[in-house]
Amino acid sequence: MCREHATESAPKPSVSADTPSGPALEPSAVGRCRLRCPCRPADARRAVESAVDARCRATGTTCDRESVADALLVASELTTNAILHGGGITDFRIDLVEPGIRVSVSDRSDALPVTEEPVDPRGRRRIGGLGWPIVCRLAHDVRVTGLPSGGKCITAVVPLS
Repeated sequence: MCREHATESAPKPSVSADTPSGPALEPSAVGRCRLRCPCRPADARRAVESAVDARCRATGTTCDRESVADALLVASELTTNAILHGGGITDFRIDLVEPGIRVSVSDRSDALPVTEEPVDPRGRRRIGGLGWPIVCRLAHDVRVTGLPSGGKCITAVVPLS
């Protein structure tokens, strides 16, 4: 759990059917899309970029490049962590919300994300361990929810302004 975020539960993600085709966006509601799993971080970034571009075109607004970069990084970190530490991605969703984009990634592990110190007890620098603090810093709202079938869903809202 992030130190910056005291919330521990998130809305249960909606369910939509998988398709046998490769990684593709599936509309499940207005402003929502789901990426067929399993996916790679690059697929998640493309899905976020596509959703943000569509929102900017629909509203006639310009997309703030730094905010979009933040959303891309959060999506990439969440999917990477699910692959490396969570037993694989079981679901991926994007919801366009005010004030930005909500990225939800589910995995098979019940273990909560942890923040590791950058050095071990002997003072040696650790490799990795930076993704979760990055997510916590860039997102305004981060929630970790246990799933009834096991595993967890991590949801992060990244502002787009």
